[in-house]
Amino acid sequence: MKRAKKALSVAPVDLDARRPSAPAKRLETFPNPSPQRDYEIRFECPEFTCVCPMTGQPDFATIRIAYTPDKLCVELKSLKLYLWSFRDEGAFHEAVTNRILDDLVATVQPRKAEVVGDFFVRGGIHTVVVARHP
Repeated sequence: MKRAKKALSVAPVDLDARRPSAPAKRLETFPNPSPQRDYEIRFECPEFTCVCPMTGQPDFATIRIAYTPDKLCVELKSLKLYLWSFRDEGAFHEAVTNRILDDLVATVQPRKAEVVGDFFVRGGIHTVVVARHP
């Protein structure tokens, strides 16, 4: 005996109601829920892009951020939009990695922090830039 299949009804999605995200240079924060303890927060962005200032070609990297918060933590969506904001900017690997660290330190004032820019091969050279605070 065969069972009759039920037709699924799918409500149309109102795409006009959504607010698309846009790149932003502002990192937002929230209070550290455990400021009495040292613990590490790690982020990995495997789809980071910027532009080579010499050739104008896109550069691709994995950006890894690790920090020990003090009073503040960085809010994840703002970090995503912040990293996205480099997509159309010309920046050397060393400069962009250090700028991310500088902006993170200025915003959340962590006890310690490290940013690693692991850039894809360009011109036959694989570049990894590590910037630390303090």
